[in-house]
Amino acid sequence: MITVAGVADQDVAVLGLGRSGLSAARALRAGGATALCWDDNPAARDAAEAEGFACRDLHGPGAFDDVAALIVSPGIAHLYPAPNPVVAAALRAGVPVDNDIGLFFRSFATSDWESFDTTPRVIAITGSNGKSTTSALIHHILTATGRPTQLAGNIGRGVLDIDPARDGEVVVLELSSYQTDLARALTPDIAVFTNLSPDHLDRHGGIGGYFAAKRRLFAEGGPDRAVIGVDEDEGQYLAGQLAEGPTDDRVIRVSVTQKLTGRGWQVFARKGFLSEYRKGRQAASIDLRPMRGLPGAHNHQNACAAYAACRSLGLAPRVIEQALHSYPGLPHRSQIIAEAGGVTYVNDSKATNVDSAAKALSAFKRIRWICGGLQKDGGLDILLGATGAVAKAYVIGREAAGFALQLDVETEICTTMAEAVARAVAEAEPGDTVLLAPAAASFDQYDNFEQRGDDFAAQVLGRLAG
Repeated sequence: MITVAGVADQDVAVLGLGRSGLSAARALRAGGATALCWDDNPAARDAAEAEGFACRDLHGPGAFDDVAALIVSPGIAHLYPAPNPVVAAALRAGVPVDNDIGLFFRSFATSDWESFDTTPRVIAITGSNGKSTTSALIHHILTATGRPTQLAGNIGRGVLDIDPARDGEVVVLELSSYQTDLARALTPDIAVFTNLSPDHLDRHGGIGGYFAAKRRLFAEGGPDRAVIGVDEDEGQYLAGQLAEGPTDDRVIRVSVTQKLTGRGWQVFARKGFLSEYRKGRQAASIDLRPMRGLPGAHNHQNACAAYAACRSLGLAPRVIEQALHSYPGLPHRSQIIAEAGGVTYVNDSKATNVDSAAKALSAFKRIRWICGGLQKDGGLDILLGATGAVAKAYVIGREAAGFALQLDVETEICTTMAEAVARAVAEAEPGDTVLLAPAAASFDQYDNFEQRGDDFAAQVLGRLAG
């Protein structure tokens, strides 16, 4: 556990008692604070009280009279589409609002570090798509090369649940826009921006607010080095803001759509080959095509970002390449479930928006596509030019008929995962890939994308076994 610094003998309110909220309460208590907990769910309050925490209804008058700060869980809105009433009350009372990420960055470094030979580092990764894979890939490379490391944030453990840093350790954090938007302290040593596509627009008041939330990791944090995906205008803009000039190698530009030229530090992938250029000269090249855990251009972008971050730590290209070969991939992200009869079955349930689904569709040659679910704002127009490899789409979800009408490929309305898998398995031919890449949220039929992916895997394995 990371003990929160600077809160001894203070009353600190905690709103939302899920994983991050309870973790924050524990870390606050370890730092000498009294955590005053609240969640509108009585079961969550009971769980907190069972751990000895006091619960206070933060909706009532005077609830913040003696409170030093309010710590908010990521799922709770603090500005758009409207502030949560408790957050609004804290702001009116002049009480600072923060989250567990802010607590982590202000508390991670301790006096113990004075005896370390190598100062611990923090790599923070944000972006719309690929940040989980990029984070896991960096952690995998570090583990494979013997570097002490921990993985936390939006993946792995909560940031305050990790162990205090060891000598030379690297903590890898995946951070969502919900987390970067509110954190009062953001000080990573290396910050990574993968890409940007429309997502969570209601929560951020539009695409500008969404980008601004991501940008805070760089503008507020002032990292020693920034790895920036420049395949969208926002990434180009961010890299331009951070670099002092064309040769400033504190910014590493990353691309999978173009060969990057110039006098700075560049990492890009074309036709399955990763290239590193510095000062206009090629420094390394890696063939990504044999790496089964990293299929498709979107995963090649993740590999470029992870490679750049690890190069920033001083790892040699060949050492990184060796680790890339052993990367197994993440569950629900281009995860190979089975191979039978010349057909490959791939679970990409994490493709919850159209941009990530389009990238998944570009990774395979002939696809039986299982898609659909709770459609997000913006429609499916991005997919219309990305379905060239799709032999047929099998549409699931409560609104499957409406979803299917927006597609430019042959469709079959299946509604349920069981029916979609049954039809895809029956019609698949050798060389086909049966791909779950929903391009939609899961909440119309499942609690989360993990449950949806698990159902797909279970249906596939059950069909093949039968």
